Amino acid sequence: MSPIFETIMLICFGISWPLNLVKAYKAGTAKGTSLAFILLIITGYLAGIAAKLTGGDLNYVLAAYLFNVVAVALNLAV
Repeated sequence: MSPIFETIMLICFGISWPLNLVKAYKAGTAKGTSLAFILLIITGYLAGIAAKLTGGDLNYVLAAYLFNVVAVALNLAV
């Protein structure tokens, strides 16, 4: 059950990143988005990915981490 709950958390938290990306892209600015905050979130996702890889716990949760880190990195690019 633990991976299911972890995936639900990642999906719920991760929905905001694509929405934020679209908003920033349409506005043509990322004003109001903290660089430090985004870098901290990316670091957290990378730590989650590292935990999955080093713990040998390779399952569908890793895909949720990868999706989220890519979405946040795209926000960083904007």
